[in-house]
Amino acid sequence: MSDRILVGYDGTPLADAALGFALENFPDADVTAAYVIQIPEGQLGVFDGPSIDLPISDRALEHAEDVLDGATAVAAEHGRAIDTDVVSGKPDRALVEYADDHASDAIVVGSHGREGVSRLVLGSVAENVVRRAPIPVVVVR
Repeated sequence: MSDRILVGYDGTPLADAALGFALENFPDADVTAAYVIQIPEGQLGVFDGPSIDLPISDRALEHAEDVLDGATAVAAEHGRAIDTDVVSGKPDRALVEYADDHASDAIVVGSHGREGVSRLVLGSVAENVVRRAPIPVVVVR
């Protein structure tokens, strides 16, 4: 049984489904929903580093907290309480790093549902999390 579950949460219906899955399938685990404030690729390359935190605008932080209020509401519908957190960076890397830093036992993410060429062109946070994570990853559709 997993003790700590990280759920990538962006407020979309698939994120709600991923959070619901985590709450239902890991009833005894501590669940954290994390929202990633995405930093544009060019800026990330300039500032990325182990001890560097980019300044996040108050507006972006307020939006992230509003989104995470939705995660708290989903958890309440399941009769559960969760932790929430805001991180920044490239979503796939930020989630894997967060899971590692917080000793998570598994990551749960929603799939964006794209198929074919659009998935190849746009990439997939879920797919990259699966490739990068050293712990189990559940992708919910």
